[in-house]
Amino acid sequence: MIFSWLHFAIILFLLAGILFAVGPILLAVLLAPKARGGDIGMPYECGMRPFGGAWQQWGISYYVYALIFLAFDVDVLYLFPVSTAYASAEGWIAFVKVFIFLFFLILSVIYFWAKGVFTWPRRIQ
Repeated sequence: MIFSWLHFAIILFLLAGILFAVGPILLAVLLAPKARGGDIGMPYECGMRPFGGAWQQWGISYYVYALIFLAFDVDVLYLFPVSTAYASAEGWIAFVKVFIFLFFLILSVIYFWAKGVFTWPRRIQ
């Protein structure tokens, strides 16, 4: 095998990628302040000192909505490149593939709706 400029460029970009990934972590470990206690251990609330019980627990419905949003957001992001790639496709096979994907997406929305995921629970005081 002959070592060419392409191999050199691939190795160089691989090392640069590793450096960009590991470099900030190493710098944070080396340069971060080591002091513990005082204001460092307190929760951050917009630059103000927290008052009351700052360690409150959030309802699970916030996290469920966030996860569902992320799941459907990724699905919609999948549809953009697929629609551009299938725009020049001939025949019905591309339409059927996208329809199957959308069918399962709609089926999951119906399933979540039937399970009551989209109903916001009332807070009982």
